[in-house]
Amino acid sequence: MADITRRFGWRHLRSAPTTHIRHHKRGRLVHDGRGLSFWYRSLSAALSEVPVDDRELAMAFHARTSDFQDVAVQATVTYRISDPAEAAERLDFSVDPDTGSWRGAPLEQIATLLTETAQQHKLDVLARTPLAVALVGGVASVRERVAAGLADEPRLPATGIEVVAVRVVAIRPEADVERALRTPAREQIQQEADRATYERRAVAVERERAIAENELASQIELARREEQLIDQRGTNARREAEEKAAADSVQTETEAARKVALARADAEAARETGAARAEVQAAWLRVHGEAGTGTLHALAATRLAENLPRIESITLSPDVLTGLLTRLGRPEGGAGA
Repeated sequence: MADITRRFGWRHLRSAPTTHIRHHKRGRLVHDGRGLSFWYRSLSAALSEVPVDDRELAMAFHARTSDFQDVAVQATVTYRISDPAEAAERLDFSVDPDTGSWRGAPLEQIATLLTETAQQHKLDVLARTPLAVALVGGVASVRERVAAGLADEPRLPATGIEVVAVRVVAIRPEADVERALRTPAREQIQQEADRATYERRAVAVERERAIAENELASQIELARREEQLIDQRGTNARREAEEKAAADSVQTETEAARKVALARADAEAARETGAARAEVQAAWLRVHGEAGTGTLHALAATRLAENLPRIESITLSPDVLTGLLTRLGRPEGGAGA
């Protein structure tokens, strides 16, 4: 919308570069162009403001396919007013000289024209297309048909309107039909997921089996090596026992030989000692046999004296001394000597 200011009964209009201004004064075109700025009197001016920028028109409507299924179509039409003079003559783009606002609703008229024209061509295409085909390739066919229909519509160029682009956003069936159509794909996807799960489980089981086999092989190898170790330990223990038995046998034999030798030596020593003692005893007896009675008595007394306790002094009466000398075989007179 153009900017309008007031100064001393005059009005000043300043438009944007994307709007086309037409100024008539007393039926004569005074100003005509984009981005104009000029002074005018509101009582004698007739102004029209036509937007010349690209505009987006969103559309949404229902249609029925050849198999009697309702679908919702969402589309967008991009258009612009290529001939502002034609548009201003065919549609009411006049603005209030005091406020600059449109007196009518020209853009709504253009939207109605484009929507009804596009809808006519969309309905024509979808009415001859099955639902499955419409959902798969209907977007492109509807877009091409609508674009061609709008290009061939004679009212649009006569009104100064040019269609820039047509976009069909989506074609969707009813909610329950859409769920029913999605079911086979979902089932297939679920089957693929289940198959992938089963394959993953199978691979996991195979890997677990391989791991178990490796563990079993490891245990078997470990048992075999333990058996070898036990055999080797038994062999070593047997060899050690044999060597120890041999050593003990040698030691026993040595000890027995030593004891035999000691016994023989002891016996020989005892025999020699006995012989010596026997000879000594025989000599002793022989000496005693050859000795006289007195000598024997003296020896006995000497041996007795050796075995008696020590006597510091002894007092003998004459009678005892006489008897003792008599027993020793000495005369009594010899005692005085």
